[in-house]
Amino acid sequence: MNWLTQLNRWLVAAMAIVLMAVLAFLYAKTQHWGQAEYSANVALLRHLKQLDAQWESDVLKSKIGINTHYDPLTNLLTEMNSLLDELDADIQVQRHEEEAVLVRESAQLRQVFQEKSALIERFKSSNSVLRNSLAFLPTAAEDVVQSMEGGSPNLSNKSHLVLGTVNKLLLASVLFSQAASNERRNEIQARLDQLDAEKISLPPGLRERVEVFGTHVQTILREQRGVNELLSRIAGVPTAGRIDQLGNVLNAEQQHVAVQSAQYRAYLLAFSALLIALFLYVAARLVHSHTVINRVNRQLSSANENLEQRVQDRTQELRQAQNELVMTARHAGMAEIATNVLHNVGNVLNSINVSVDVLTSRIRSSKVQGLMRAMGLMKEHQEDLGSFLTTDEKGKVLPSYLSQVADLLLAEQRSAIDELGSLSQSVEHVKMIIATQQAYAGMSSLTEPTQIQTLVEDALHMHAESLTRHHVSVEKTYAQVPELPLDKARILQILVNLIGNAKQAMDGVVDRERRLTLNVGLADDRHLRVRVADNGIGIAPENLTRIFAHGFTTKKDGHGFGLHSAVNAAREMGGTLMAESAGSGAGATFTLILPFPESR
Repeated sequence: MNWLTQLNRWLVAAMAIVLMAVLAFLYAKTQHWGQAEYSANVALLRHLKQLDAQWESDVLKSKIGINTHYDPLTNLLTEMNSLLDELDADIQVQRHEEEAVLVRESAQLRQVFQEKSALIERFKSSNSVLRNSLAFLPTAAEDVVQSMEGGSPNLSNKSHLVLGTVNKLLLASVLFSQAASNERRNEIQARLDQLDAEKISLPPGLRERVEVFGTHVQTILREQRGVNELLSRIAGVPTAGRIDQLGNVLNAEQQHVAVQSAQYRAYLLAFSALLIALFLYVAARLVHSHTVINRVNRQLSSANENLEQRVQDRTQELRQAQNELVMTARHAGMAEIATNVLHNVGNVLNSINVSVDVLTSRIRSSKVQGLMRAMGLMKEHQEDLGSFLTTDEKGKVLPSYLSQVADLLLAEQRSAIDELGSLSQSVEHVKMIIATQQAYAGMSSLTEPTQIQTLVEDALHMHAESLTRHHVSVEKTYAQVPELPLDKARILQILVNLIGNAKQAMDGVVDRERRLTLNVGLADDRHLRVRVADNGIGIAPENLTRIFAHGFTTKKDGHGFGLHSAVNAAREMGGTLMAESAGSGAGATFTLILPFPESR
């Protein structure tokens, strides 16, 4: 009996495996490229056809001047290429019975789009020349008319004929650009020949203007024919037909798949019934195995208790490792804060050194020595000071000299006060930088109502001497921005860093003017925008995303902490700091976006 029971079990298991395999096969057949994928591909083809029609419509709009630029043509081509790529990807991923036919039709569709794109590129070139001549033709005619009206009276008889021909050509050219025909072309060509004969007797200056006008008319004649031919060829490219052909292949395949799927679903129902019967039999056998299951459950319960103990042990180990990682991260953060403090304070100390050097130089070149000499001269003649000031040659010029010295000393005093103010601001900035870094260490940042333009001017003033010494011109564009509660320390730290980097980026510029551009405005109704742009060495494309990384720098003597600290400060305030550049030698633009306090 035991071997019979064992054999019975093997037979049941074999039957179950066969039924499951058949069920899986039938289910796979019913799931072969369903309706959802077909609908998505058909919708994609319809969208592609609509974009193609819009493409041709935009070409006609460009022809008649409704579109003043060609961005719609380029954007539509990009979108259609994206749709073609998506269609090719779907064909490769999905299972198709006519996959080879679909791949071939898709390749042919892409080829006709490339042909059409090449024709449109030629059309853009020819149409640009045509629209340019049409735009400048009235101006050229007006130049001829003004030259004739302001010319010599002897030209009245000759100019009357030329003026009439020019006006007729202007009208005929405009009409020709709207509705070209061989009759109008011949008429314009005949009038051009007439104009060539009439302009010979005109003065050189007037003749040149007539020749410029004639050149524009000749360009219109030439380019109008080319543009019309290109429009006909563009309209004749069978893109819509290819799209329809691809759709027909998908429709035929979908119909065939729908019939096949219906057959396999019937088979699936029959085998599902057999499988349910097998499951019922297995369930009955499981009831008889209840004792075995209980024993296994007890074993599993014991194993589970052991597993829970092991999980608790591992959890304790993970907590200890996490505490160690927290301490390590805190130490690393403290080191980074110290590095940022040294870097930013170093930047401000450079400004302080410049201010001290300027004050020292001005004190050494002070006019006090001249005043002392004048006072010594007056002391020598204190007994006869009145006659000395009125009769002696040196005495006569002494009052005016003292007046000049007084003015110079007053100017020196004002300059020294201004420079001391700059020095005081730099020292204050050192304090603000330290306060900012303390905020990074866990202290809450402080905000106060501030004009952003004032912060930009303060940051610019800290670099004023350095910018002047390196011959950097500054262009400022400040929009009307309300006074906002801002974190002055952090924003000033960012601006000082960006302006300093911009100045260093222009140190190697020798073939053009060094120019720093500052722009302040609103990005939208909830965000503030500050831009710092230079025309320096630029940033390579591969470095645009790496430039804010800690330790990364493109400078020979750089350390890669400044921009990293600046972007962290921007994020702490809920904003962003972005870099843009067209490449090496094309300058760079850094944009700081900050939210209004109520939106944070």
